[in-house]
Amino acid sequence: MGCDLRILQMEGAKDPDEYIIKYGNARFNNLIEKAISVIEFKVKLLRNSLNLESANDKIKFLNEIAKLISKIDNNMEREVYIEKISKEYEISKEAIYGEVNKLLYSSNNAKKNLEKPKSVIIHKKEEENIVSPNIKRKENTILSLLLTGDLNIFQIIKQNIKVEDFKDNTNKQILKKLYEEFEKGNNNVNSILDKLEIDEQNHITEIMAQDYEIDDIEKAIDDILQSYEREKLNTRKFQILEILETNINEEEKRNLEKELSDIIIKLAKIK
Repeated sequence: MGCDLRILQMEGAKDPDEYIIKYGNARFNNLIEKAISVIEFKVKLLRNSLNLESANDKIKFLNEIAKLISKIDNNMEREVYIEKISKEYEISKEAIYGEVNKLLYSSNNAKKNLEKPKSVIIHKKEEENIVSPNIKRKENTILSLLLTGDLNIFQIIKQNIKVEDFKDNTNKQILKKLYEEFEKGNNNVNSILDKLEIDEQNHITEIMAQDYEIDDIEKAIDDILQSYEREKLNTRKFQILEILETNINEEEKRNLEKELSDIIIKLAKIK
């Protein structure tokens, strides 16, 4: 569903309510900032249940880690976790890639190396071409709001959402044409629809037939804009994590870590 889940680790209280009463908001907010991903939490639980000094347990640890990572759909996110786990638990990055590779591909492709640039790029493109129903519905909602012909709504949306932010090609083309016409001051929706291609007109008909359950237009727009802001912040977050794994100077590293910290705080504030 596109949710960014985090595990908040809490001691000394049975739930957040009791924790805040006992220790205050500041300490609770600190816990939120230090919350870890579901994958990191599962790896931590697994690590605590095994003795990594034992060869058998270390092999089991590697196999279980591979199972967790292979379930991650996003290729860049998968690579970030492999890098992080490799460093933190002193396990060969190549060994993790190898085990993940076996789980991801059929026996005929088992010898393919996940680190080969071509394999990674092709895989990413295939992922990007698949637009989830959740994203399509969000884009359709934006188009339905624009199709009211309200130029005030248009100005708010255009300031925050670019044409290239859309993933579905048909939606992207429709958005581009709506933006162009509204920029000219033409908010006559019927005349705009006449200029669209047949397949685009059919798509608009499907959009208008749906019930988006919008009771408050301002809140709907705000929710959509926050969703896009969250996506942009998450994209930048993973870019920074990837850069931090490379050899960079200390000043650049400090700047990136500061930016990453700011992004995490912003993400925590987005409802």
